[in-house]
Amino acid sequence: MSMQPSTIYLADYRPPNFSVSHVELDFDIHPTQTRVVSTMTMKRHPQGEAIIVLNGFELTLIAIELNGRELLAGEYHRDEESLSIPCDEFDVTVRVITEINPLDNKALEGLYRSASMFCTQCEAEGFRRISYFPDRPDVLATYRVRIEADKAECPVLLSNGNLELSGELDNQRHFSVWYDPFPKPSYLFALVAGDLSAQSDVFVTASGREVALHLYVEAKDLDKCDFALEALKRSMIWDEEKYGREYDLDLFNIVAVDDFNMGAMENKSLNIFNSSCVLAKPETTTDQAFQRIEGIVAHEYFHNWSGNRVTCRDWFQLSLKEGFTVYRDAQFSADMGSAAVKRIEDVALLRARQFAEDAGPLAHPVRPASYIEISNFYTLTVYEKGAEVVRMINTLIGDDAFRKGSDLYFDRNDGTAATIEDFIAAMAEASGRDFSAFMSWYSQAGTPEVHVTERWDETSGFYELAFEQRLPLAGGRENWKPLVIPIRLSLLGEAGALAIQQAGAESADNTEWVYELDQYEATVKFGPFNERPVPSLLRDFSAPVKLVDTLTDEQLRFLIARDTDAYVRWDSSQKLLLAEIERAKSDSYSLCPKLSEALAAVLADDAADPALRAYSLSLPSEALLQQGESVDPVALFTAKDRVKAAIATELQEQFRTIVAQRVSWDQYQPSAEQVGQRLLQNLALDYVVKLGECSAAEAQFASANNMTDQLAALRSLFRYADRHPMAEFISQWAEDGLVLNTAFALQASARDGATLADIQRITEHQAFDFDNPNKVRAVFGSFGSDNTPLFHAKDGSGYEYLGDMVLKIDESNPQTASRLAAPLTRWRNLAPAYSAAMKAVLERLAGCPTLSKDLYEVVSKSLL
Repeated sequence: MSMQPSTIYLADYRPPNFSVSHVELDFDIHPTQTRVVSTMTMKRHPQGEAIIVLNGFELTLIAIELNGRELLAGEYHRDEESLSIPCDEFDVTVRVITEINPLDNKALEGLYRSASMFCTQCEAEGFRRISYFPDRPDVLATYRVRIEADKAECPVLLSNGNLELSGELDNQRHFSVWYDPFPKPSYLFALVAGDLSAQSDVFVTASGREVALHLYVEAKDLDKCDFALEALKRSMIWDEEKYGREYDLDLFNIVAVDDFNMGAMENKSLNIFNSSCVLAKPETTTDQAFQRIEGIVAHEYFHNWSGNRVTCRDWFQLSLKEGFTVYRDAQFSADMGSAAVKRIEDVALLRARQFAEDAGPLAHPVRPASYIEISNFYTLTVYEKGAEVVRMINTLIGDDAFRKGSDLYFDRNDGTAATIEDFIAAMAEASGRDFSAFMSWYSQAGTPEVHVTERWDETSGFYELAFEQRLPLAGGRENWKPLVIPIRLSLLGEAGALAIQQAGAESADNTEWVYELDQYEATVKFGPFNERPVPSLLRDFSAPVKLVDTLTDEQLRFLIARDTDAYVRWDSSQKLLLAEIERAKSDSYSLCPKLSEALAAVLADDAADPALRAYSLSLPSEALLQQGESVDPVALFTAKDRVKAAIATELQEQFRTIVAQRVSWDQYQPSAEQVGQRLLQNLALDYVVKLGECSAAEAQFASANNMTDQLAALRSLFRYADRHPMAEFISQWAEDGLVLNTAFALQASARDGATLADIQRITEHQAFDFDNPNKVRAVFGSFGSDNTPLFHAKDGSGYEYLGDMVLKIDESNPQTASRLAAPLTRWRNLAPAYSAAMKAVLERLAGCPTLSKDLYEVVSKSLL
């Protein structure tokens, strides 16, 4: 990076000077010298300036024509990132010929080579690495694409839309022509050419049309395709039934790619997937990976409407498509499995990762106001918090109005580039609700806190809840507006939920109520009651806020035992465990007897969902523990380990019984029943190994017929045992890159006695590749998030090591480097013994003259 990059602002949005109605693309594919001919039919905007602006990066320009005439060098202006042509006409045709080098493209944006194939990744701004084009989401065009390549090297040639024509050429080459009749922005363009095999199926839509489904993979992976195809068909059925959205083409292709920066990409009719997010079989894939694959397949398919048919006007509206689609895929996953378990898993991720993001130097609203590099804003805030905002809309207006609103949104904006205001307008019209105050959720950064205080008058029987909302990131109230926060609540008595009635109102029969907190402070009075209620607040996690209450340990234990809301029961156990970890900082720590009793009761409740029991006995994550001020991560890690050891000791007989009575199935299924049972069994196994009892884990590792059980046994033995079968595991799966990535990640996580030399040795394995994002994420992502003792070594060596690796990766793949740098940005909330060393590494990175734009934004904002 030769100079400080510029900042792009939402307030500066202007429509493009020229739109594009149709594009003809011709690719002549060669590994190091691919020629691209792009012919654009363009029209000037009535208020647009008389200049055509085309984006381009690292392109070799061969020729450019305007209305059939080749332009001379002085007739256009070209710099490192764009090409502009003065033009007074309103209807023009622009033809651009460029050459690119896919083999040398290690950034994995645009057209690049991955193993046996050529493939593309164009979101957000990858198309400009293919050809000069107005590479922005509000330029929608139809595409016809001709692909020519060597037939032996690339027997499969794919692009968006339907296949129009294919044939043989001289010199052992062949071609195909694809046409997509639906206008789309350039970020949804896709091309794949390679030596691939396909698993195929057919889906019949609600209206009776047949859609051909193909999943293209390397031949070695054909036995890992069935689950994804079945998940795709379930997604298509669900979207028809839940949202009334039917697929609109005759063909739907998915391609699995080993080298990919993201999880997957929703390109129209040609989804390109990171292989880790689509390939699955029981022997090599864990339960959690099966569930993740099902959710991602659904997510990308649902984008066909919420993202493709209706796209976003500009990248500031990214949550319009991503937040809405994450919400849709969460609904789908809840319907396919256990809704309660899915909700807890989503909340755990949000609180551990997104809340930390909201409190850090890179905090931004769901709709950012500015950015330097848009790739840095594919964040948990935009995706997961954005989904929570959509969920709140559904909660506030109800399911029927939400469905009417989504239908109106799709129908009104089909074929356009929309804004968040368009989505909200549809919901407002469908429900009759005014959303003007609610819009602050999209514009205010930070995680709101809701402070709740109880007041009980035993004489009158009246009970009050006093609410106050705060936004710590923003400071005083003059800096932010009160949010509309839906708080789902119940009031519990000894016999169960009490009928909720507000003081002075008629008697009510309902036992659950959604209270809308829309002021800085408010008090609600209930009763009269014959007993003091225990409040069950934020049921089903009805808003993405931190709930700060004054509930006693006794009340929390009551909620664990009596509440019918799975989230509140789990949250209550987490609150008690967080407090216990804080107590365990003392060298004289011993487990609280009443907590032990509560956890024992949860473990003994055979009628409860085993997954919910397992999550209630799972200790809070490192990411959650390290939120706060002046944090000592190593002290918290040590305290957490003490609590785990104490629980293992106190409940050892229950854990041993669960391990001894282990249920196994002859036929593996990633069903809610089986997944829950394995989760509980493997949690018990982990506690038993923590006690030093390894025989059951060793036997499970040797005999497991699925990756979930084998990996669970390995993980426990690797972390707690003197001897572990890691070498055996790596040898067993030496030919499976995805399983090896799992092994790399585990090796990079915390283990007694490990050193930085152990982490470095992982990168020396013959299967490790610095150019493969999955592998570098496995090692360095795990090191930064799951290896507290080494990463947070007080001499700063862990920070220095990660900084060195981030710089190395930034040379070829800025997107991956900037994401791996995230753990280094949290220096402000660490204790002084850590923060100075971490800040020093950031300052060293900031002084690097070759820093990419992606990494520059992360580092510079972290130091502000």
